[in-house]
Formats: sequence, C-alpha cells, structure tokens
Amino acid sequence: MQFAVEAHRAVAEIDEFEETSETSFMSQATFEIPRRSARVFQRVRVQAQGRAHDGRKFRETCETVVVNVHGGLLRLAHEVDDGSVLVLVNPLTQEELECRVVFLGEPSEKGQRVGVEFLTPAPRFWGLDFEPQRPVSESIQ
Repeated sequence: MQFAVEAHRAVAEIDEFEETSETSFMSQATFEIPRRSARVFQRVRVQAQGRAHDGRKFRETCETVVVNVHGGLLRLAHEVDDGSVLVLVNPLTQEELECRVVFLGEPSEKGQRVGVEFLTPAPRFWGLDFEPQRPVSESIQ
C-alpha cells in the first residue's frame, strides 16, 4: 500500500512539472544540432568481436548499413548490450578499432541493427573519402 501511495505522489509531481514546463519558454525552443560528419549508405564487410548479451565472447563477419567518420550502423547476428565495447577489423587493411555500442535496433531474422561509435574518429577506416565537415560552431551561425 505504501508503494501505491508513493507512486501516486510521483505521478502527481510529474503532472505538476509537465503543466509548469508547458508554459515555460524552454519548452518552446526547438533547434537541430548538425551531425559531426556526413552519413554514407555503404555496405562494408568487417569482422566484429566482443561479448554477446549472454556474456560469451564472439567473433563474426558482418556488414555495415551506414558509415561515417565517427562510426556506423552494423547488422550483427549476436545480440550485444548497449554501452558494450566491440573491436571492428577491416579485412582489407587489417586495421582494428575499438568502438562503443550506442544504439540497438530490434532483433530480426537478418540480425540486430547495432549503432557503434569509434572511441577515436577514424576517417579512413571504411576505405572511403569523407568530405571535411565545417566545425559545429560554424554550422550553427
């Protein structure tokens, strides 16, 4: 019973906050932050290794869906956890890069879409030439 009373209070506090914030100036301000680098729809075969959701080590060959200077979107057969670290290997160059899982799509028969971000930007990892982006501060002006 105590939990139900506390839960009801929490809902009331959230309702109060929403009513207050609807009239505030901040809720009316909307803007779009430009991307750090351009996305390219490109299939690149890479090897991914790390720990699956069940804790077991895995290594698999997979393909990208989208790539950019800071990472990409892969389709993995193994389910992984958000925030986990993977190592990607480009089989053409044998270059290895650590990356962090930053997005998980729903698992399907084709595999799970997994967004990764390189721990350090790597514009040449995918074997593509990316056009230099203007700094974010210049893009906003």
